[in-house]
Amino acid sequence: MPQISETLPAHHKHCDELFSVAEEAAQSGQWQDCKGAQVRFSRAMLAHFEAEESILFPAFEKTTGMSGGPTQIMRMEHAQMRDLLNQLEAALQAKDADTFSGVAETLLILMQQHNMKEENILYPMCDKALGAQLEQLDAQLSKTLAVA
Repeated sequence: MPQISETLPAHHKHCDELFSVAEEAAQSGQWQDCKGAQVRFSRAMLAHFEAEESILFPAFEKTTGMSGGPTQIMRMEHAQMRDLLNQLEAALQAKDADTFSGVAETLLILMQQHNMKEENILYPMCDKALGAQLEQLDAQLSKTLAVA
């Protein structure tokens, strides 16, 4: 049976790899390459947030009755990361390597902390709570993530 704790961490890794490509291109002043990589990274991140916020979190909240706990914190962090993605885009448009690097460093730290919480706490809670729903949820999540 599919597990949330397998599917979504694999997508975290995919996003991390896309982010690394964008960051390296910006550091070397390859702005055209950076733009392409940044578009792929942003698309993957936004698809990931969408998958969690529209599929996983509501299912978890409905099953457990918990709406003010871990999913609320993850949504707040998603909003922070969306803001940082917008800041990266602005730095990219301005070809401002220093700003891009600073925002990228902040985003990297937030992503690492966020992913640790999801992978070590929330996803195992989802696996346990969602049981019989996992196969259907995994199919929905995979479809949403396929865009990225």
